[in-house]
Amino acid sequence: MTRPSTEDLDRIVALAHADPHRVLGPHLEDGRLRLRVFRPAASAVWIRWGEEDAESAQPMMRLHAGGIFELHCDVDELPDPKAYRVELRDGPTASLSHDPYAFWPTLGDLDVHLMGEGKHRLLHHILGAHARVHQDVEGTAFAVWAPEAKRVSLVGDFNGWDGHSHAMRRLGSGVWEIFAPDVLEGALYKFEVWKSDGELIVKADPLGRQMQLRPSNATQVTVSRHPWDDAPWIERRAASEPSQRPMSIYEVHLGSWRHRDGPQQHADRPNWLGYRELADELVDYVADLGFTHIEIMPVMEHPFDGSWGYQVGGFYAPTSRYGTPDDFRALVDRCHQRDIGVIIDWVPAHFPKDAFALGRFDGTALYEHLDPRKGEHRQWGTYVFNYGRNEVRNFLIANALYWLDEFHVDGLRADAVASMLYLDYAAERPADWAPNEYGGRENLEAIAFLRELNDAVHERFPGALVIAEESTAWPGVTRGTATGGLGFDFKWNMGWMHDTLAYFAKDGVFRSYHHQLLTFGLLYAFSERFVLPLSHDEVVHLKKSLL
Repeated sequence: MTRPSTEDLDRIVALAHADPHRVLGPHLEDGRLRLRVFRPAASAVWIRWGEEDAESAQPMMRLHAGGIFELHCDVDELPDPKAYRVELRDGPTASLSHDPYAFWPTLGDLDVHLMGEGKHRLLHHILGAHARVHQDVEGTAFAVWAPEAKRVSLVGDFNGWDGHSHAMRRLGSGVWEIFAPDVLEGALYKFEVWKSDGELIVKADPLGRQMQLRPSNATQVTVSRHPWDDAPWIERRAASEPSQRPMSIYEVHLGSWRHRDGPQQHADRPNWLGYRELADELVDYVADLGFTHIEIMPVMEHPFDGSWGYQVGGFYAPTSRYGTPDDFRALVDRCHQRDIGVIIDWVPAHFPKDAFALGRFDGTALYEHLDPRKGEHRQWGTYVFNYGRNEVRNFLIANALYWLDEFHVDGLRADAVASMLYLDYAAERPADWAPNEYGGRENLEAIAFLRELNDAVHERFPGALVIAEESTAWPGVTRGTATGGLGFDFKWNMGWMHDTLAYFAKDGVFRSYHHQLLTFGLLYAFSERFVLPLSHDEVVHLKKSLL
C-alpha cells in the first residue's frame, strides 16, 4: 500500500474522508508497519504494546498539524488489534484505548447487497449497535444507512460526543460502519451526519433497540439476557390456523391502564406501572376476564405521550417509559405462560418530523418520499414512508419480523392502512396529491409493500397474525396475495363499530326506527374476515366513555 497523500490527511482532519480506515490504523507501506491515529486534542500520543508498562511505550511523531500522529515499526506484518493500545497522558494519569481503525468490517458484502435489494429480512442483525467480541477485542459494532451523507461519525458518552474520535467508513449501498472497541453495554450514542450542504445534524439510531426516556433521545447499547419459557405456546401457535381459533382481544394502553398508588415519584412522568409490574397485574386481570389476546397500543419508542405511541421515533425500541427491552420480553413471556396471545399496534403508515428521528435522516428525503404530495401527511403533520424504495421496504418488513422474532409477539395490527392505500387520502384539493402511473389514486407501491409484508410474516412465523385497520371498502384486504388480495389475516370492521355505537347512543324510545344500523353489517359481513372492534378512538375527542 502506498502512503496517504496530503489531500487524504487534510480530509481526515476536516472529517471529510469517506474511508478513514484507509488512512488511519496499521498499514504496511514500503515493507514497514506504520501506525496512524487521529487525536486533534492531544499534544502527544504513545503506542503501548501488549502488557508493557508506560515506560516502554513508544512515542508517535506528529504527521499533520491537525492532530494526526504516526509511528514507524520495523516489522513486515500487520499486528492484531489487541496487540497494541493508544495511550494519551494527562500529567500523572494516562488513558488507554484500542484503536478503532485496526479492525476489519463487521458487515459482509452479501449483507450489504441484500439490503440494497430490499431483501435482508434480518436487518437488525447488521445495522444498529451490537455488543460483541471482534478479532478478540470486546466492543460494539455500529452501522447505519445514510447514502447521501458526506460523512458519518459515531458520537456518545464514551467519546465526549465528539465526532473526531469515531469517524465511520462507507461501505456499499450507503451503509456506514465502525467497530468501537471498549464501548460496552449501556453506552449512549447517536450518529453525527454531515449533510451534502455541509450542515451537521445529530440523529438517533433508526435501528436502536433501546432509547432514553423522553425528552432525552439518545440510543443505548443493549444486550438481551431474557430466558424464554414459552416454547409450548409457540409450538401450539404454529400448529393452528388463526381463523379457526376463538379470539377475544383486550386492547390496552400500558401508560393509562393503571398507575401506582401514592404521590408522583418523578416530576417528568406519572406513576406508570413497569413492564414487569404489568406482567403481575395486567395478565391476571385479562385472564380472569376470559380474553384470549392482549392488544397493546404502540409500544415502540415515541417522543410525545399524547400521541399514545402512534408517532414512532424508535421503531426497534420498546419505549423506556415502562422499563428495558428485557422487561417487555418478560411481559410477553408471562402472557404466553397464561395462554394469552400478544398483539401490538404497528405503525407503517407515517412517522413524526422530530429532528432526532428518521425525517431527512441524511439531509435528504431518505425514508420519506421526496415529493411532498406523496411524502407528507398534512392532516397529521407527519412524513409518509417511501414504499417504492428497496431499503425503506426492507426497514419496515424487517421491523415487523423483528418484533415477532425478538419479542415473541403473536401478531401485528397495522395502523391506518387506508392512508397507505390511497394517494388522495385526506387531500383537500386536487393539487394536494399525485396520481399513480395509470392515472389512478391507488398507491401501487404501498399495495406491493403490504403484500410482501404479509407473505414474509406468514412464511417465517406460522400462526402469527397481521390485522389491518382499514376504514374503507377496499376489496380483498384479507384475501390471499396469490389471488390478488393484500394478504391480511383479519380486518377491523369499522363500519360495524360505528353503526352499533350509533344505535346504542340513541334513546331507547327511538331505536325501533333505526334497526338498519344493526342489520346493514350483514350485507358485507362475509366479504372479509373481520374482527369486531370497540376501539380506543371511540372514547376520545369528547366522545365520552362506553359505560
